[in-house]
Amino acid sequence: MPSQTPQPAFVLVRPQMGENIGAAARAMWNFGLDRMRIVAPRDGWPNPKAVAMASGAGRLLDEARLSPDVSDALADCSFVFATTARQRGLTKPVFSPEAAMKLAAEKITAGEKVAVMFGPERAGLENEDIAKANAIISVPVNPAYGSLNLGQCVLLTAYEWQRQVGEIEHETVDMGKASWATGVEIEKLSEHYEERLEQAGFFFPPDKATNMKVNLRNLWSRMALTNADVQMLHGVMRQMVRWKQRGED
Repeated sequence: MPSQTPQPAFVLVRPQMGENIGAAARAMWNFGLDRMRIVAPRDGWPNPKAVAMASGAGRLLDEARLSPDVSDALADCSFVFATTARQRGLTKPVFSPEAAMKLAAEKITAGEKVAVMFGPERAGLENEDIAKANAIISVPVNPAYGSLNLGQCVLLTAYEWQRQVGEIEHETVDMGKASWATGVEIEKLSEHYEERLEQAGFFFPPDKATNMKVNLRNLWSRMALTNADVQMLHGVMRQMVRWKQRGED
């Protein structure tokens, strides 16, 4: 049985290739969606090529609801989006995928049933299909090449759904075995470099030395250093001093 997680139904209207149906199932399951509806698939149903392409998301195909026409597929839905990359001349609100899935989440939370229609690969949804929708999702593709594969369009929309309802970490850092350097470690590094550079006569002329030291400390504070980075930089300076001393010997 499909999961009990509140979500929109993704309706594939007259899909032409089993492989694309399988790719759509795979894309949906990548983002936790499992309510697939299929309207009049060209090559019949079930389709072994769809199963092969689904690659682990075959459950969605087994549980997919097959409908003879769009009206049947949308019969229980109170709000429907139609995806298209082309202007259709129909008076309907047009949303980006992000804004559409935000609205879908709000409506589903309020108890409504929401569906998103995706058209066949060759030319997309017909105007007769779009006329049954409440709003349009327009994908901002390259105007010179607006062709989106069915699986790609499903993936893009499913991703935007997950962004609205999931716990998304927008930026992380893989620390490995390291940890961020502490203020004390940065201070010691700064002192080490300042001391050695002072000995090397780097802070010259004398009237600019103070600003040069401030700039050097500012440099360390701007860098996101780990404790391993700090140890390496200490080692670099120590090795440079040893190399200089060997040259003097």
